Amino acid sequence: MKRRRRDAVLALVMLGPSAVILVAFVLYPLARAVWLGRQRCDARAQNCRTNGFRQYVDVVQSREFQHSLWVTVKFALLTVPVGVALGLGLAVLADRHLRGVGFFRTVFSSTVATSVAVASLMWLFLLQPSRGVLANIGWLNQLAPVIKRPGLLNDAGTALSGVALSSVWANLGFTFIVVTAGLQSIPRELHESAYVDGAGPWRRFTNVTVPMLSPTLVFVGVVLTSRAFQAYGEIDLLTKGGPVPQDSTSTLTYLIYGSTSIARSDAGLQSTVAVLLFVVLLVLSVVQLRGLERRVHYGN
Repeated sequence: MKRRRRDAVLALVMLGPSAVILVAFVLYPLARAVWLGRQRCDARAQNCRTNGFRQYVDVVQSREFQHSLWVTVKFALLTVPVGVALGLGLAVLADRHLRGVGFFRTVFSSTVATSVAVASLMWLFLLQPSRGVLANIGWLNQLAPVIKRPGLLNDAGTALSGVALSSVWANLGFTFIVVTAGLQSIPRELHESAYVDGAGPWRRFTNVTVPMLSPTLVFVGVVLTSRAFQAYGEIDLLTKGGPVPQDSTSTLTYLIYGSTSIARSDAGLQSTVAVLLFVVLLVLSVVQLRGLERRVHYGN
């Protein structure tokens, strides 16, 4: 009995630091945001008046929230499938025993060391209509005149795609590294057996590589989706939620933090949208994991 108590006390002592960090940086901020989301406050989070949980319902029913949610969903649909496909394709190309392939692996993974701010500014310089490199390529202008006039980031119909292009490039290094690690964990004997059985490259990819890589692809998909729903830096630097008045790149995070957002001066509304974003991500992650779990192969 004394030994069990001693072990229990030791376990609590070892868990203590993690529990303190969890409470201080996760549970308390979440509870504070839920409580503050019931109120309308001034820019300094003072002089608040309570609206109750009815405020969450009002925000969900508002045109601004619904518009931002739809923009966020479109942004995720533009970035996640393309990001996973490109990361998988580059990882498969680099997973070959060829001379000099290490150089290409370094190039493909280099974006993981690039911050969102740096990546966004790079694409801003590339897409800037007057002096941008991509905006002043003759054949590219003929193929897509919008790149030059009014500019990919200045047109309401293409601004979100321009931001998505920057986001996909910035996240490509992360996807490439994770998928490459997953590929290297697949036993080579499986590919050799499929080759001996007469399976071609495409059949070996679809029947061996993809099933064995499915847990990694699910993980990458969930992480990229979470990043897409929380994207802010690239949107603020490239478009500032515009072009106005369509606000075609005003996502949920920009509705919370954006300098031109209607909620920028109300800490209560910002907390409301933040809590709703947390709920949306929680539900979406559960749906992704539960929906794709049956298709995932956890083999040896």
